[in-house]
Amino acid sequence: MKITETSLKGCFIIQPRLFRDERGLFFESYQQKKFESAIGKEVHFVQDNISVSKKGVLRGLHLQTGLHAQAKLVQVAHGEVLDVVVDLRPESPTFGQHFKQILSSENRTSIFIPKGMAHGFLTLSEEATFMYKCDAFYNLASESGIIYNDEDLKIDWESPVESPIISEKDKLLPTFKEFFK
Repeated sequence: MKITETSLKGCFIIQPRLFRDERGLFFESYQQKKFESAIGKEVHFVQDNISVSKKGVLRGLHLQTGLHAQAKLVQVAHGEVLDVVVDLRPESPTFGQHFKQILSSENRTSIFIPKGMAHGFLTLSEEATFMYKCDAFYNLASESGIIYNDEDLKIDWESPVESPIISEKDKLLPTFKEFFK
């Protein structure tokens, strides 16, 4: 397992060692001791979530704030997505910056997203099964986010469709500037 910090402080890419043979494939997607040693802190995941999305679905940019802020470990079980993380921690040296990574059932890559970062993804394959572990329970009152097409963040979503499919709720998310008012 190779764990590497991304361009965002505290956000890590996890690349598992894949064992392939005539039977198929085996890999360790998460190993607590190796993971915590590599990122330099303890994380206690309490909830696993799965979403299934069709091609062109864009989910995000989401986060939970305050006492219910969540760190996440995300991966794709089936299909392919463009995963995007935005650093919303004002005290961070990478505040306001974003990171993009293809996650797929082929590359088996995961991303650890620390508390205080927004997260979203765009489905590139016909369908994708997206899995994520959270270190805090879901809390409706703490739900927040940033609009996916914020003009200050300038995220190129590299969309395979003319218009991504976005929930009505996500269309109403604030801009980066509005989030910090």
